[in-house]
Amino acid sequence: MSNDGVNAGRRRFLVAATSVVGAAGAVGAATPFVGSWFPSAKAKAAGAPVKVNVSKIEAGQQMVAEWRGQPVFIVRRTEEILGNLTKIHDRMADPESQASVQPTYVDPTVRSIKPELLVVVGLCTHLGCSPSFRPEVAPADLGADWVGGYFCPCHGSRYDLAGRVYKAQPAPLNLPVPPHSYETDDVIIIGVDQEKA
Repeated sequence: MSNDGVNAGRRRFLVAATSVVGAAGAVGAATPFVGSWFPSAKAKAAGAPVKVNVSKIEAGQQMVAEWRGQPVFIVRRTEEILGNLTKIHDRMADPESQASVQPTYVDPTVRSIKPELLVVVGLCTHLGCSPSFRPEVAPADLGADWVGGYFCPCHGSRYDLAGRVYKAQPAPLNLPVPPHSYETDDVIIIGVDQEKA
């Protein structure tokens, strides 16, 4: 009789221990499998789409996202900023963005899908430095005719707040506009074309 009790206890212990080890093994095997559903850092750097919530950007302010290892500048433009773009149109090297890199679905002058939100790759088209966001009007160091934009500290290239390069600058082209689309009014997906969204 006592021998049957010991065997039954051992049996219950072995079944429980095997179940615990099996469950731990299943979790251990499932974790990398589930993790493979999400893009890796390498995949993101290679061009996986990036979602950006723009709801917290205040008027006249910029946020910086990262896509393909590059900074992407997102600016919420005001009516005043948009009005200034037309005032300096004739001072731009490529005002209609005919030679610049941008998707066909963005407006060539304001260079965006929605006029109030600019989305550009933040690398100077001269040698790849990252331009500084200079939204102020007529600062002492940039002159009385400056209406806001980007200034590259490396070689002095200037861009307006549509990412269009001024004439006679070291940079040959406007800042590139990456492919992007709107998931909602507040969420931009960088890396997915608006036409395919």
